[in-house]
Amino acid sequence: MTIKTIIVDDEPLALDIMESFVAKMPNLELVERCDNAISAMEVLQNKEVDLIFLDIQMPQITGIEFLKSLRNPPMVIFTTAYPEYALEGFELDAVDYLLKPISLDRFMKAVNKAAERIQIKKQSNSTIEEIGEDYFFVKSDKKLIKVNFNDILYIEGLKDYVIIRMENNRIIALQTMKSLEDKLQALNFRRVHRSFIVNLEKIQAIDGNSLELMEKGQVKSIPIGKNYRDELLDLINIKKL
Repeated sequence: MTIKTIIVDDEPLALDIMESFVAKMPNLELVERCDNAISAMEVLQNKEVDLIFLDIQMPQITGIEFLKSLRNPPMVIFTTAYPEYALEGFELDAVDYLLKPISLDRFMKAVNKAAERIQIKKQSNSTIEEIGEDYFFVKSDKKLIKVNFNDILYIEGLKDYVIIRMENNRIIALQTMKSLEDKLQALNFRRVHRSFIVNLEKIQAIDGNSLELMEKGQVKSIPIGKNYRDELLDLINIKKL
């Protein structure tokens, strides 16, 4: 699987570093490097692009403004020296948010996330069927798979399908976040971000604008959207941090 990518950054050194990282990844193909958003727009209009490595602070048009202007944007990984834009980046459904200086190891993890999303799109042929009091069935590969609510850590939304994340498994289903949110509202699940629904019992900690769960023995940080924060804290009887 080859991921066609462009790099957008107004700093020549940053472009060079990112290009060297892309060259080390056998599943990445560099289509173009651009030093501004206007050049990137021209590339998108004329060439196939699966993934953009996008700087935020650029002259004329910022990376965030550029992404908002795209009707059907490719996947985006933000690259920036400014951590304060992280929440807005995730609100725009970015695959990842890399803080400069970027290490090769961190770069590789972000690319793996992008590759996972592409794979998920290919596998998203499941649908959620019957929902009971403490379980539901997911139709996948011609089978009905039972999922207990208590086993779910969180649900991640990616456009028209969702990823149901459990401790040692994941299931992909063709379902919108809104329809699933409506079905789970009466249970111990709440939407905390436009892209995340969490099992409230699995929350380990709340740190500012993110919450923490344990996934495969490691801390998983999930952003809290500003439109969901007050309701979440009220629900679990915590005063604003």
